[in-house]
This record gives sequence, structure tokens and C-alpha cells, in this order.
Amino acid sequence: MRTGEDISARIVAFAQALRRAGLVIGTDQVLDALQAVALVGVARREDVRQALFSVFVRRQSEAALFDQLFRLFWQGRSPIPEELAALLPRSPVPPTPPPGMARALEALRPERPRAGVSEADEEVELVLTYSADEVLRHKDFAQMTAEEEAAVRAFLRTLRWPLPPRRTRRWQPGARRGRPDLRRTLRRALRHQGEVLRLAMRLPRYKPRPLVVLCDISGSMERYSRLLLHFLHAITGGLRRVESFVFGTRLTRITRQLRLRDVDVALAEVGRTVQDWSGGTRIGEALRTFNYRWLRRVLPASGVVLVISDGLDRGDPELLAREMARLSRSCYRLIWLNPLLRYEHYRPLTRGMRAALPYIDHFLPAHNLASLEQLGQLLASLERRRPGTVVAE
Repeated sequence: MRTGEDISARIVAFAQALRRAGLVIGTDQVLDALQAVALVGVARREDVRQALFSVFVRRQSEAALFDQLFRLFWQGRSPIPEELAALLPRSPVPPTPPPGMARALEALRPERPRAGVSEADEEVELVLTYSADEVLRHKDFAQMTAEEEAAVRAFLRTLRWPLPPRRTRRWQPGARRGRPDLRRTLRRALRHQGEVLRLAMRLPRYKPRPLVVLCDISGSMERYSRLLLHFLHAITGGLRRVESFVFGTRLTRITRQLRLRDVDVALAEVGRTVQDWSGGTRIGEALRTFNYRWLRRVLPASGVVLVISDGLDRGDPELLAREMARLSRSCYRLIWLNPLLRYEHYRPLTRGMRAALPYIDHFLPAHNLASLEQLGQLLASLERRRPGTVVAE
């Protein structure tokens, strides 16, 4: 019968869709999936799902994405012959898109054929694409359409944040370069009756520099919160030691949620965890909670602190100044990102920004992709000497 061959072909196509969605799937897993489905049969839909799930899913964070792709792939939302879809019982699709739905639909979207495109057409397409990307880089997050926001989110997933490692006081053995290691040289000489046959060398040891991000999610930052959370997810996946917090009227740690690989699942978990979305802003109280509860646990003296807020604080400015002073003394660099810096004539005249500004090392905008790229350049070129407050033009 041809049905078995078609089922095998669809399982291979399903594995390719999972691979496009970001799951790591090799040829051996595809062969195991074919064997597993052959063993359980296709009489019951749940048996097929469990067989494929046991083969393809390796992490808990991939479960929601697998479920969405399985539901869409075997219910006619993808190009599947009706006679094959009829082999498996149907179940209703949820009315609201759960986490992972957008990424699943993107993985099932067919690629556009490029046959018959001339070199001149490709050159024009490249020019138009570059022009559109250049406009998107400088467009304010608050003025973007839904399609432009989707393009920015996809771009943020590709960014890498080159935060240079810090040099420690410890050393590690070097092959033929570095400084002479007299202790190791003498220990080696004891094996040869005290005669030094070769000079041992040593190199400085480096460790990743920690990064702590405190992001404002109050009502005045609502237009930027969605894309800034995608930005936090991108840097959490691109750096080794990142701690993330959000604050409005209270401080909430979201590091564990942002470590989930699927960005839709991660932000859904953040939404269930955080309780003070789009409310007031009490930066001083949030910083006091961080300084007294989290500072010594997540921020060594070599760490970099990144505060993302417009500075429109409703709390006590003296408390904010006192907590900013303590935070500045406890970190290597204190960087403040303010979306209001997009205005040419902006001056930090609010009580909150005036209280915080003396303790900020770098004061930068955060309203478009170009400003985030500027932040990446700053992180890649941190100087050893602590500078004064820098306000970006």
C-alpha cells in the first residue's frame, strides 16, 4: 500500500518543520521516529503524538512548540493530502493562540519559489531590501506597525552582544607564550635533579563579565515594553551570565523565564509572573529591593548594570539617589537607556532623572534598532577607566 510510504514522507516533512522552528533534529532521530510510529500504528492520534514527542523533544521548553506544530501539521493547516489527514482523528484548535503558535505558523509557511528571477531583478530587490532595513533601523518602536514589529523581533533574535570578558587575578598554564611561571618551572626541575630544562609559562585567566538588566514596565513605557522584552530574551540567549528584572511598583526577577529557548513561551511565562504591568513607577523602591535582596547574589563588582527606563518616577527622589549611589559603587559600569533621548531637545529635568544622573556612567537612547546597536558597540568597547556621565547626541 502507498499509505505507509505517504505517512513516512509526512513524518519526514514534520521533522523538517520542527528543524525550521529551531529544534535540533538529526537523521538518526528521523529514523527513530519512523520506527516508533510503525510500532504504535496510526489508529490513535495520541499514540502518534507521544511517539514523535519522545523522539523529537529533548527539553521542556520545546514541548509547547512541538504541540502547536503537531496540531497544525496534522489538521490540514499545512499542505497535507486529505486522505492522510483522515488517518488521524481530529481535535479542535484552541480559539486563542497559545505560546509557540506564531513560531509554529512561521515554520509551516511555504518558501517562495525564486525561479525565473534575473540578475537585474535580484539587484533591484537587494537595493529595496537594504533601503527598507535602513528605514526600519531608525524607526521609533512606538510608531511601528505589527508587520514591522515582527521584523524587528526576528532581527533581535539574530543579534549577538559581544560583552568582553574580565581579567581575573588568577593565572593558567601557557604553552609557549605569556609570563614565566617560576613555581611550575622549579617543580619540573625537581624531576631532573634540579636542572631547568624548559621554562614554564603562564597566561592570565578570563571570566565572562556578568550583566544585570533592570527594565521599566510602567504605563509610560508601555509602547516599548513588548520589543524591549524581546531584546532581553535576545541578550539572555547571547551571553552566559545575564540576570533580568522588571519593575513598576515592585521588582520581579524574570531570569528563569527568559532562559526558555522559545521566545513566545518565555514571554508568556513572564506575563504570568509579573503582576504590575502598565502601572505606576517607583524606581527608588525597586532599586532598594534589588540592593538589599539581590545585589550580593547576582552582581559582583565586575558586573555591568543596564537600567531601561524613561525616569518618570513617582517615588521619593532622595531614596532614588541613595540607592543609585549604592548601585553605582557596587558595579563596574552603570548604563541607563532612556527612550526619551530620541527627542533632540530632551533634557533630564524630571525629579527622577536628576536624582539618578550623577551616578550614571553612560546615558543612551533605547527607541529603535540603531540605538540598540549603539549599546552593543558600547558593551564591546568598555574601557578599564571609569568615565564620567556620557549623554548620547
